[in-house]
Amino acid sequence: MTTKKKIYRDTEQRKEILDLIKSRTDHLTAEYIYKRLKKKFRRLSLGTVYRNLKALKEKGLVWELDFGGGLSYFDGLTSPHYHFICNYCQKVFNIRIPAIKELDYKVRELTGFQVDFHRLEFFGLCDICKEKSKRKK
Repeated sequence: MTTKKKIYRDTEQRKEILDLIKSRTDHLTAEYIYKRLKKKFRRLSLGTVYRNLKALKEKGLVWELDFGGGLSYFDGLTSPHYHFICNYCQKVFNIRIPAIKELDYKVRELTGFQVDFHRLEFFGLCDICKEKSKRKK
């Protein structure tokens, strides 16, 4: 049985979606991307945005971040890094520290599993929400 490799055409819409994601340091949702590009591409649908994001993800050009709750965020920084998610405003921030490879080795040592890579997320309050919380008290 042979498996067919998907071939994706690089459309103008896909290029615009990737450019938008790569131009930002925050993490975008499909809905945000759709609203932002709908003015430029009148026939753009939310389904088209999702299909293009899937293709970009499969090509390794963006990361899809799913922290539960049914909402995915898309990250244009695809080198290993960690994330911080604010429990109040739900913003996702890149934490620019090198990935800790020792974690991969420790998991392999303890379980025998083959670790290809790992993701690590931190949850709490961002500086803005932390200040708002202090002012309310």
